[in-house]
Amino acid sequence: MRILFFLIVIGVVVWFFFFRRPIQRTKKKQTEELMIECCECGTYISSEEAIVKRGEYFCSKTCLNKRGQR
Repeated sequence: MRILFFLIVIGVVVWFFFFRRPIQRTKKKQTEELMIECCECGTYISSEEAIVKRGEYFCSKTCLNKRGQR
């Protein structure tokens, strides 16, 4: 009886590690980001990170201030 129990346990362990199908996980959709060029320095930045002033896109406050001084 012990031998039968031992064989069943070994069989379950072998099945668990070698024959079980992996769980299908849903893949996260990769979102495409729109890259925008800074009006002052020409650096490309994500539209989410860009600073917008009067319809122009800037990569930083420094570039925004440089454009404002002109």
